[in-house]
Amino acid sequence: MQLPKSRKVWSWALYYWGNHAFATSVMTLFFPIFFKSYWSHGSDVTVSTFRLGIANSVASLIVALSAPVLGAIADRGNRKKQFLIFFAFLGAVMVFALRFVAKGDWQWAVLFYVLASVGYFWGNVFGDSMIMTVTENRRFDVTSAIGYSLGYLGGGVFLVLGVFMSLKPHWFGLPDAAAAVRWILVLTAIWWVVFSLPLLFFVHEPRRPSQPVSLLAATRQGFIQFVATFRHVRAYKQVFMFLIAYWVYIDGVNTVIQMAVDYGKAIGFSNTDLILAVLMVQFIGVPAALLFGRLGERIGPKLAIFIGLAVYVFITVFAAFMQHSWQFFVLAGLVGLVQGGVQLLSRSYYARLVPHERAGEFFGFYNMLGEFAAIIGPFMIGFVSYTTGSPRLSILSVILLFAVGAVLLARVDTRRQDTAG
Repeated sequence: MQLPKSRKVWSWALYYWGNHAFATSVMTLFFPIFFKSYWSHGSDVTVSTFRLGIANSVASLIVALSAPVLGAIADRGNRKKQFLIFFAFLGAVMVFALRFVAKGDWQWAVLFYVLASVGYFWGNVFGDSMIMTVTENRRFDVTSAIGYSLGYLGGGVFLVLGVFMSLKPHWFGLPDAAAAVRWILVLTAIWWVVFSLPLLFFVHEPRRPSQPVSLLAATRQGFIQFVATFRHVRAYKQVFMFLIAYWVYIDGVNTVIQMAVDYGKAIGFSNTDLILAVLMVQFIGVPAALLFGRLGERIGPKLAIFIGLAVYVFITVFAAFMQHSWQFFVLAGLVGLVQGGVQLLSRSYYARLVPHERAGEFFGFYNMLGEFAAIIGPFMIGFVSYTTGSPRLSILSVILLFAVGAVLLARVDTRRQDTAG
């Protein structure tokens, strides 16, 4: 693969290097740990799980409901970059604000975390749409791969730094792990902002007349655009069925990513074990995704996705009954093996279904679903944990997402000539 030399492409990709520090270190690891032990101090573990589940669901729901409107405003005025930078700074400021939340003040922690998550998701929406600004059509695949690769690599590099700071705080002149986490939050905000600057300075959207648009007009236009795209997707039955299946099972995948550390904390595992397990997932995931891609080539992406979902069902059942920390590392390894594989094969399988003449429009809808697929699972885990008082029962509830998603996926048939009508 010949890498592009364009400064615009690398400046755009560095944004993902920057914002993935939040996804890997804060959203996946340190916020769940600190939220349960510090900001929800004195609360039952099931109550703190309920609060975290609601926070994750609310953040995804806010973005899902607002994306069509924001997209219309940005398109009408050609302001994608302005929106991206605004939401990047919103997310970074909210992460920085977490540094000052006092022990037991879970309400402020939830508020700042939700706003930071919204900034992250919204930034990704506009970042993904800017790929057409930084490169030409024939280079979309390579450019997209660069963005994903730098995102995972940047998130991994920052996570290594965060792990060392939390496990060996005295190496950094810090008194304890709590102080280390506070500094990790500050460094996350700085990392996010600094690596957004190349995009700010070196990526320029093509100028076109900007039409003033009222919020009411933008809202109306956004929903008109959304409904039109939905109707186009709905007209292709196999595509529509796959998107429903994908939205359900990828919600389960994202729920495991966001709630696994909280669950491990709830059943008594140490912070050290949880931190090392997340680091293990990060670095197993890269080669495992490539191997899973080869598996999809040999047996077909649909069957390989079924295998991945079956592994996730095993993971959730095993997690409900595990007692020892070594078992958590086994599960982390299994998650690392299938997480990227399910995601990338879902995209390639979808590519086989969509009509070529509407590929851009249909993939925009697909990407939107992926960004917002963390609504049902976190809520279910939080609700079941709170109402039953059992974290172990709560993790079992995620099986429903994988099972329903698999049943719906089984009804999709690429052999059928799917045409609108």
